[in-house]
Amino acid sequence: MTVTERVGSLPSAADSLPSADFFHFEELLSDREQRKLAEVREFLAAEVAPYAADWWNREYFPKELLPKLGALGLSTPVQQGYSHLFAGLVIAEMTRADTSIATFFMVHHDLFVESLHRFGTQDQKDRLLDDAMSLRITGAFALTEPDHGSDVAGGMATTATRDGDSWILNGSKRWIGNGTFCDYMLVWARDTETGEVRGFIVDSRLEGFSTRKIEHKTALRTVQNADVVFENVRVPEADRFAGINSFKDTNHLLRGSRIMVGWQTVGQQLAAFDTARSYALERLQFGRPIASFQLIQSQLVQMLGNTVASMSMMARVAQIQESGELQEAAELQEAAELQGAAELQGATGDAGADMPQAALAKSYTSARMRETVAHGRSILGGNGIVTDYRMAKIFADAEAIYTYEGSFEINTLIVGRDITGLSAIV
Repeated sequence: MTVTERVGSLPSAADSLPSADFFHFEELLSDREQRKLAEVREFLAAEVAPYAADWWNREYFPKELLPKLGALGLSTPVQQGYSHLFAGLVIAEMTRADTSIATFFMVHHDLFVESLHRFGTQDQKDRLLDDAMSLRITGAFALTEPDHGSDVAGGMATTATRDGDSWILNGSKRWIGNGTFCDYMLVWARDTETGEVRGFIVDSRLEGFSTRKIEHKTALRTVQNADVVFENVRVPEADRFAGINSFKDTNHLLRGSRIMVGWQTVGQQLAAFDTARSYALERLQFGRPIASFQLIQSQLVQMLGNTVASMSMMARVAQIQESGELQEAAELQEAAELQGAAELQGATGDAGADMPQAALAKSYTSARMRETVAHGRSILGGNGIVTDYRMAKIFADAEAIYTYEGSFEINTLIVGRDITGLSAIV
């Protein structure tokens, strides 16, 4: 069977060789978690991997997959008693099969559903939580704006004005994943009276709410990113997140989401290593597999080293999450800011969104990921630039991971500020 005939399926030519989990981090999972992760792999191999390249080429999101994905019961796994390591490895495995499906999953569950858990009133949870966790309804997270990305905390232009028992929203958002088809959207807007940022559950059927799909992307083509416009959208007070009182309340969500993007870099490298090694074992040049050549082996070893280093860092972050140290650090930073040390926060949304450990993990692993996918594309030669062989898609999708949830540069400056006490952002 040729590489082309195996397009879409997870590589199998090297099944008898060591896996990219070279240091056996999966053995740290409980028996229950290992069984569940195996179930996830089987699902992805049957329902996602064989079709991912076609979805990507057509910019098509498979809504028909949602009931099956919901049936896995993986929504906000930590809320269900699973470990942070398991939650991260689930995202890595989803990304390994298809980055776009993993991104959809994160936007819906780690941002929208987690918001209901953390900030929702009992009425909001009763109305939406069960359906959202099972994917009978879908959600989106609207923070970034056309003119404000990293500086959205200080520059947010979308407004919310109180009018009796409702709020009037005006403004626009950009790059909103799931934005073209979601049922509900968590929208962040600035209160025109107090200047504080608040969060609202916006029903996509409301008058004045409109979306437009962002076309011609070279990465995450399956993800339905949208430009969103709010023109006097009236949202009931009952749909305001009562637990959100300022931009600082985004910290919990964005810190967790950024960590999950770190796990996506692991999954992207797993996919690149799988694909490159299988190809190198099958591709014959000069009468033998190219995997037998020193320069190919050198690249594969570099890919493996980057993958293991990234997985090691993310596994340690998961341990820190499990201990509660990240949350404690967040609370200490907030207390310091309230006492007048706000210069350490900086003025940007990204700068105040999470702790330096999460920022270093995302920036470091995304840089290693970029190296890894570049080696993989090189190993496939000319075949590495067509999606028939998976690597072109892996290579392109890595660019989106490198940028979203805080670009490499912004995350680097967050860590730089922490280790020097000096902010280079403002």
